[in-house]
Amino acid sequence: MTTVKLNDNRDFPVPGVGTLFAKSDEGEQLVKDAIDIGYRHFDTAAVYQNEKEVGAGIKAKIAEGVVKREDIFLTSKLWNTKHKRELVVDACKKTLSDLGLEYLDLYLIHWPLAFKDSAELWPKDSNGKLLLANDDYVETWKGMEECVKLGLTKSIGISNFNTQQIKRVLDVATIKPAVNQIECHPYLNQSKLIAFCKERGIVVTAYSPLGSPNSIAMADTPAPLKDPKLQEIAKKYKKSAAQIILRYLIQHGTVPIPKSSNKNRLKENFDIFDFELSPADVAAIDALDRNVRICGFTDGKGDKNYPFDIEY
Repeated sequence: MTTVKLNDNRDFPVPGVGTLFAKSDEGEQLVKDAIDIGYRHFDTAAVYQNEKEVGAGIKAKIAEGVVKREDIFLTSKLWNTKHKRELVVDACKKTLSDLGLEYLDLYLIHWPLAFKDSAELWPKDSNGKLLLANDDYVETWKGMEECVKLGLTKSIGISNFNTQQIKRVLDVATIKPAVNQIECHPYLNQSKLIAFCKERGIVVTAYSPLGSPNSIAMADTPAPLKDPKLQEIAKKYKKSAAQIILRYLIQHGTVPIPKSSNKNRLKENFDIFDFELSPADVAAIDALDRNVRICGFTDGKGDKNYPFDIEY
């Protein structure tokens, strides 16, 4: 299993499996298939509403003796309605209860934006407008550190944070963020943000690494998987476009977490360590960057904590 070192000296398996949109039974089967293939890193979140299934898949494979709990690296995320410092520990405990597991390997603040504390995941007013809150993620971070001290999670990090927001967290942190999880693919290669994180010892997890074939944001753009240049490079290496993209992201120093519930694709996404892209091919893929974001979170635009108003 290939791993990278986190700043707290823990091993972070590469690649991982994303579980967004893997609902109900699909989530459990996806995890079981992925463990059989050799994956040891899984990424979920409270807002995905599949923590029960992800946990069930892991527990089934532990019960079969295929893996031990310590072989698995499991990430989940604090949702935006639970940013008040005093709500963080309980939110983490709820996630563990849903997973049916004793601890997380990594717990992330999902977004720097806060929503109104609510039983609803997306609290809205009578006009359907999202109810944002004023909670400062710097205070949220102190709640995250409490989760580590209580043994609920081994590492903590952030997700969708820009450079200014990362600096603010680092200024108060007694436990440094181990990871920043961001959207990252050939059309949004994030090289500046990756370099910024690297300088500070923060590993970047790349979500939506293959782009999205049916995204509104990419309506006037071929999905990266269909990009002619990527197709050409794939032919040269006798690999699929997906394998080329994942290899590219790994050579960029990120940990990609592609999501697929198709067992053959899961296998293909894992089979990326028997070749290396040449510097010229990496540069050719770098040149495809067009700053196209799939996950722009436009509902949060205008909020002081909206992360995408600055370049990176």
